[in-house]
Amino acid sequence: MHSPPPGIGINASLDPADADDHRYREMMAAGLDLLDEGVTVFDHDLRLVACNSTFLRLLDFPASMAEPGTPFEAFMRYNAERNEYGPGDPDQQVAERMAAAWTFKAHQTRRRRPDGRLLQIRGYPLPHRGFITLYADITEQDRQARQIESHQAELEEHIRVRTADLTAAMEENRRTTEALQRSEARLQQITDAIPAHIAYFDRDWVYRYANRSYAEWFGLTSQTMAGVKIQDAIGELYESVKDHVVLALGGQEVTYEYAMLNRQGRMVSARSTLVPDLGPDGQVRGCFVHAVDITEQRRTQSALAQAQKMEAIGQLTGGLAHDFNNMLTVVMGNLNGLREQFPDNEAAAPLIESAAEAAAGGADLVRRLLAFARQQPIAPCPVEVNELVLRLTRMVRRSLPKTIALVTALAHTEMVARVDPNQLESALLNLALNARDAMPRGGELRIETDLETLDSRSAADLELTPGNYIRIAVSDNGTGMDSATMAHIFEPFFTTKAFGKGSGLGLSMVYGFIKQSGGGVRIRSRQAVGTTVALLLPCLREGSPDEDGTVSDTLLGNRLVLLVEDVEEVRKVVRRQLSSLGLNVIEAESGNEAADMVEHIGEIALVLSDVVMPGGMDGRALSRFIRRFRPDVPVVLMSGFADKVATYRDDDTVLILEKPFTDEALEKTLRTAIAKTERMKHEQTR
Repeated sequence: MHSPPPGIGINASLDPADADDHRYREMMAAGLDLLDEGVTVFDHDLRLVACNSTFLRLLDFPASMAEPGTPFEAFMRYNAERNEYGPGDPDQQVAERMAAAWTFKAHQTRRRRPDGRLLQIRGYPLPHRGFITLYADITEQDRQARQIESHQAELEEHIRVRTADLTAAMEENRRTTEALQRSEARLQQITDAIPAHIAYFDRDWVYRYANRSYAEWFGLTSQTMAGVKIQDAIGELYESVKDHVVLALGGQEVTYEYAMLNRQGRMVSARSTLVPDLGPDGQVRGCFVHAVDITEQRRTQSALAQAQKMEAIGQLTGGLAHDFNNMLTVVMGNLNGLREQFPDNEAAAPLIESAAEAAAGGADLVRRLLAFARQQPIAPCPVEVNELVLRLTRMVRRSLPKTIALVTALAHTEMVARVDPNQLESALLNLALNARDAMPRGGELRIETDLETLDSRSAADLELTPGNYIRIAVSDNGTGMDSATMAHIFEPFFTTKAFGKGSGLGLSMVYGFIKQSGGGVRIRSRQAVGTTVALLLPCLREGSPDEDGTVSDTLLGNRLVLLVEDVEEVRKVVRRQLSSLGLNVIEAESGNEAADMVEHIGEIALVLSDVVMPGGMDGRALSRFIRRFRPDVPVVLMSGFADKVATYRDDDTVLILEKPFTDEALEKTLRTAIAKTERMKHEQTR
């Protein structure tokens, strides 16, 4: 990697590592300034780490207070002294807010500023007792919400008044059939034109009227709904609304919300109000129903909640991955050492194999958690989906009982998606096994592929962009799921299986992997009918396999390898792995020590370094140093941080080895690094 020329982007006199840090801070500051929300980050001493210009503008703070290190108390006192918190003792106001800040607890509040603007303030604790706060101007949003509520109240009042008028007209015209028909026709025309769901049922729980919107909501027509009992018309929804109907028929106006699967298998939500219809004698004769569709509102709220859960799990698992993978590296490396040291010990062999399988399972569990959080690095490449599904069906067929028939229906055209083939096989296998478990008495498991074009509405439901997608659907005709189960289906650790039969991570991992691959997941299910899970992946028009870039016949010989690792136990294990490959090994505990050894020991022919190390030089900085002073020395970086691995895989100049790794993976990566360096030397001499 070449350093930038003097005067471009950074101060040419800066140390390269300082220059990188300077560029990083400039990028972070510029990025924060592009946000519509104000942002502040304070450290464990409640001193400012960073803020953006939006924060200063929203709260009218001077630019001088944006200096890193400014105490949180300075902002509170500045506000108190300019009466930002209203009348009162400024010292007491500052003390109260400082006491709350020192708890580092998450909070969310609204504050009306003296100029009338309404701010929404959300604070969240960060690792190492840091704290981030987001400030959003919601003045206009609040005004619009109050306006919508006002309009909604006016509409409901108008509907109640109009319904009362219509009821009176129906009572007046009830004496003659001709007058009743005119009234019904008039009522139908008016209510069909109202942008709401309108219906009426009598005290016997029988629908007597429904406008077009209400009837279509339940898959019926106005004509077929009249005369039908409530429980027969609304199906599974009956159990969740019957208590509200009892209250309404008792004379109480009731408003409630509900969610259900419609006849097309799509989850929809509504807010419904039941208004009792009182006769001249004061007795309830029935109820008027006024409902509105709130599906889009609930979808937006659900998407936000899912994003927040994904972020929280991503922060947790990302932090654990490094230390856990280091421990697994030590465990797996020592197990390999035992296997090599006692190759003929029949008593120890099964114990070693069992422990090795458990360690590999632990590494796989970390990858599965990271996949759900969309932090697991994936290796996407062009994949012909039909071929992958055909390979998978052969494996699935062996795991199915004779009572379950496996049927495939593959598209006749070639379909190529850019996806990690191993992760996709794992996802489809997970869905197939779930389908098998949903058919304890047998049935049909169907796997099909086709091309689907998503319009703007369908794409928005899946949080995708409109276009062509490859659809891989796994269907069963088993037990199906109710709406309550469907509402939690993608949540981690949620499972309907018996204890010990499932971790609850299956569908959440499938969801995380598909979203990470730029696609979406659609589930449709009905109890006693079955379930269909469809994976949608962006369709590539053409693709070619990625180049491997490795050279299997590259000789390692007895090269001198510099191993750089700050954790002693990990260093011992990796040293033994390197020695087993016939390499000579010297060690360094830090990047600075390694840089000094590279500069003074000319025999070093290969460097294997951890990424995250204490001191002023990490693995990335060490790699840049070696490329500058010893470009003939190959460098391989190893890391247990998933986000580091994903970042470095995008850099063609760095070879990355993900912890924990096997002897085979280590050997393959070292050979690739040597071959790559040899090719570069050859090209430079031509």
